[in-house]
Amino acid sequence: MTVSEPRVPAPVSDARVAAAVSHWGPRFTANGVSAADFARITAAISRWEEWCAAWTGAGGEHEALGREALAEGRLRSAGAHLAQAAVYHHFAKFLFVDEPDQMRAAHRAAVRCLTDALPHLDPPGQRVEIPFEGGRIVGVLRLPPGPGPHPLVVLIPGLDSAKEEFGTTEALFLQRGLGTLSVDGPGQGEAEYDLPIRGDWEVPGAAILDAAAVLPGIDPERLSVWGVSLGGYYAPRVASADARVRACIALAGPYDFGERWDALPELTRAAFRVRSRSRDEQQARERAHELSLEGRARGIRCPLLVVFGRQDRLIPPGHAERLAREASGPTRLLMLPDGNHGCANVVHQHRYRSADWMAEQLRR
Repeated sequence: MTVSEPRVPAPVSDARVAAAVSHWGPRFTANGVSAADFARITAAISRWEEWCAAWTGAGGEHEALGREALAEGRLRSAGAHLAQAAVYHHFAKFLFVDEPDQMRAAHRAAVRCLTDALPHLDPPGQRVEIPFEGGRIVGVLRLPPGPGPHPLVVLIPGLDSAKEEFGTTEALFLQRGLGTLSVDGPGQGEAEYDLPIRGDWEVPGAAILDAAAVLPGIDPERLSVWGVSLGGYYAPRVASADARVRACIALAGPYDFGERWDALPELTRAAFRVRSRSRDEQQARERAHELSLEGRARGIRCPLLVVFGRQDRLIPPGHAERLAREASGPTRLLMLPDGNHGCANVVHQHRYRSADWMAEQLRR
């Protein structure tokens, strides 16, 4: 075996790449990318147009290890390799909306890898497909060991996340006896091609809860929602309208997404424009204002945990404070002084605490 020399970083001529490398490291490594891979892959990227291919290539390396393990009957290792490959392919496509062919190819690879990994995870997972308004919401269901019925946490992604990114979060709930259903809702993952982003998430949320309530092994009286980033808006929006939600965690969500439009990064605005099916920037701005908890937050009567980072560059802390102030039920605000957007840089300060909190609520 030859040992490769450390890669000299390529000169970065693209501000989008510089911003990506500067801001995304903690998120990638918190959700399944090794720190060494993040450094190695991003060191070779100088232009945003190279992003998808670089991460797809790395995903292929991990997928090859998974296919080899499958062929040799090392099934636990195969599941781990393929699940990790899915994360790399996901991060190849997650904001790469300007080149849709490359983006979709990377996404297909992410879905393929995770689907093939599911039977070999511990605990295993299974695909769930929920028909919705001419399209489908796709989820991954995983149940903890032991007899059910089990409480369930529905995990809701944000603008650029998807179910393939949630393995490390699922594990925290599963270890505490809670089932997980990670979903790709409108504008997300497998649903993004047929179902645009929408503000009234109580509608797809109801369809998800309807399907979840009749899944084998699930206790329909103990359903909950967790969401991150834009999912941190979607989750409380669902809770504001559906009494079946017994507890809600909102991580780094906006109160009014449109209020922040002009301050959002270029890549974020572009992804929202494409995934909301907006014809131009102006229409995207108008649709962003439809994602608001104005007049809705007071409808949240279940226990609510709001987690936020005071150093969030996308959403000001005041959004979290307003949500916590207006919710009608028992509410806790966990404001982390050093947390960034999503608090991925301080996961030790909130992930275990959040999982413990959710387990406590669903045991009641």
